[in-house]
Amino acid sequence: MAEEPQIADQERRYRGAAETYGPAIARLARGYEADAELARDLVQDVHVALWRSFAAFDGRCSERTWVYRVAHNAAADHIRARKRLRAETLVGIEEAGEFAAGDDPETATHERHLLARLTRLIHRLKPADRQVMLLYLEDLTAAEIGEITGLSAGAVSVRIHRIKALLADRFTQKEPA
Repeated sequence: MAEEPQIADQERRYRGAAETYGPAIARLARGYEADAELARDLVQDVHVALWRSFAAFDGRCSERTWVYRVAHNAAADHIRARKRLRAETLVGIEEAGEFAAGDDPETATHERHLLARLTRLIHRLKPADRQVMLLYLEDLTAAEIGEITGLSAGAVSVRIHRIKALLADRFTQKEPA
């Protein structure tokens, strides 16, 4: 029964990846879906796809790149399915992390406001740009983002630079009331 060791190896790889990348998968899902229930559905879809994918993992890329590529593909499938249902609720990244605001509540409140504003701006990006920013905010390199999205590393770098400039410009504009 050669199939059993293969399934055991697939399960071992999946468990290790799920433990290592689970929080990042959850952040990415929240980046696509503002609705908590839909984000949980997407997380489950990514985990199912990830488990299935390890049957074909051959090590030609890093495990990290593999996991993000599977997550990217699962999210793209999720988006296409939601568009077909005419229920577009795509959003960008939620809070990227907690600010270390110290003991000053006023500073903490101000930082939360700034982060919320930046999050709203990211929500308004085109889906492809949002995906690049989500991966960039997960500290992936341009080469890794390129492997995941199918773009060249140079194109990723240019896109990141352009998106950052766009966000900075929009961030400095007066926010509508």
